[in-house]
Amino acid sequence: MTSRKIIHIDMDAFYASVEQRDDPQLRGRPVVVAWLGKRSVVCAASYEARRFGVRSAMPAMRAQRLCPDAVFIAPDFSRYQAVSRLAREIFKRHTDLVEPLSLDEAYLDVTENKTGLPSATRVARTIREQIREELNLTASAGVAPNKFLAKIASDWRKPDGLFVIKPEDVDEFLAPLPVGRLPGVGKVTEGRLRKLHIASVADLRKLDLVTLEGHFGRNGARLYRLARGIDDSEVVPDRPTQSVSAEDTFERDVPLTETEMAIRRLAERAWTASRKEVRIPRTIVLKLKTSEFKILTRCHTPDRPPSSCAEFTEIVLSLRERVGLDPGQRFRLVGVGLSNFRDPDDATSQSALFDSQQSADQVIPR
Repeated sequence: MTSRKIIHIDMDAFYASVEQRDDPQLRGRPVVVAWLGKRSVVCAASYEARRFGVRSAMPAMRAQRLCPDAVFIAPDFSRYQAVSRLAREIFKRHTDLVEPLSLDEAYLDVTENKTGLPSATRVARTIREQIREELNLTASAGVAPNKFLAKIASDWRKPDGLFVIKPEDVDEFLAPLPVGRLPGVGKVTEGRLRKLHIASVADLRKLDLVTLEGHFGRNGARLYRLARGIDDSEVVPDRPTQSVSAEDTFERDVPLTETEMAIRRLAERAWTASRKEVRIPRTIVLKLKTSEFKILTRCHTPDRPPSSCAEFTEIVLSLRERVGLDPGQRFRLVGVGLSNFRDPDDATSQSALFDSQQSADQVIPR
C-alpha cells in the first residue's frame, strides 16, 4: 500500500499576526486578541506576548497581569475569515483535498499534487512561500504519512517552520514523545496512563491491545494504533462542523450553584471557536456530569441565533435553571456548546426547547 503524503498547515499566531500586519505600529509589540474584561479569555497572542506566558484560552485579566505592556485588541472575525479564504485559495492551487480545521489550520493530501512538484516537502515549502509573499503572513507546516503525525510535525518548529517525518522515521520519532502529545490524550487519560507507569510512547508500546482495551475500552485500540504511528483517517474536503463545545472537569465535585464562573468562561471559549465558522449555529447546549458520572444535557434552539457572546452566555445560564435535581447534587464536569450549524441562507427561524443526549464533534481541550 502506497503511503499518503499529508501536510498540516498552521498559520502562526493567526489573529494577532493579522493585526500586526495591518497596523505597523503593533509589529514587534506584545499583542493580545481579546475582549478586555473580568470574564473574557484570550483568543490569540502574538509571540512577543507568549514570551510572558500569555496563551490562548487564558483569562484576559491574567494575561494583563503577566504582560502589563500588552496591546489588547478586540477580535475582528470577519477580517480573519477573509484572510483565511485567501490562504485556502493558495492551498487549492496544489490539491483539491483540503480539510480546514479552523480559520488558521488545515490538512492537505498531496499524495498527488496539481502543480507537478516532486515531493510533499516541496509543496509545503512552496505554500509557505506563497503565504509569505501574497498574504504577508507566516505559516508552519508539517509533512508526514498521516494526519496525526503531520499535525505534530507542524508544531515542531513553530513559528515559521517546516518539519518532515518520513515513513521510515516514524518509529524513532514517536518513541521518546510524552504520551500527552498523542491526539485525544488529555489530562485525565494521561493521569490514568501515569498510574500504569506509562509516560512516553515507547512505554505505551509495551502494553498489548487486550490490556489497553481492558483499561480504556474502544479508546485503547486507538492508543495502540497511534503509539505505532497508524492513522488511516482520510483528508475530507469541506467537512462541515456539526458542533463546537468547551468543557472542563472540576478539581472537586461542586454544587450547581458554583458552576456559573466556569459556564461563563467556557461559553466565551465556545463562542470564540464558533466565530471561526462561516456556518451559523442554531442550538445551544449545556452539558453536566454528576459525581455519579451521569450525563445531563439541556438544549435550546431560539427563534434566532444569539448575536453576541453575552446573549449566548445568558441562554446557557438559563438552561442551568432547568436542571431539576436535588440541591445537594454535586457535579464533576460542565460543558457548553453550539450545534446544529446551518449555512447562512438556511438558518431559518425555529423555536424549540428540548432535552437530549448530544455529542460534540469538536471539543476544545481544557
